[in-house]
Amino acid sequence: MNNENSNKKMTVINGSHFSNMEGFYEEISQLFMKDENWKVGTLDGFDDILYGIDSDITWKNSQKSKEDLGFDLTKEFYENKIRIGKPFNVKLIQQKLNELIDGNGQTLFEILIEIIESHKNITLILD
Repeated sequence: MNNENSNKKMTVINGSHFSNMEGFYEEISQLFMKDENWKVGTLDGFDDILYGIDSDITWKNSQKSKEDLGFDLTKEFYENKIRIGKPFNVKLIQQKLNELIDGNGQTLFEILIEIIESHKNITLILD
């Protein structure tokens, strides 16, 4: 295998290490931000740190994560933001919640995958 990516680091997100978003952010912070004094805690924050990553990503136990970060947790995630209200855009979040309930919206797992795949310098492997 002699392609240009063969020297690239591989980072492993391990789905057996977490079962909710707090755990996911903790895992990401451990992997990518060991030497930082802040941790990832939002989807936007996760997206932001990926700009500085020079590594491909393997997501081990991704099927477990797909279930853990699936419909139920996503519904709860949106409902919590609606309950909190400001600074969240409640109208937009209600729309996302309605789409999810109607079967057209993305789960948190799908959102995370989309964020990773939007970074062209990263190859994602679901394992």
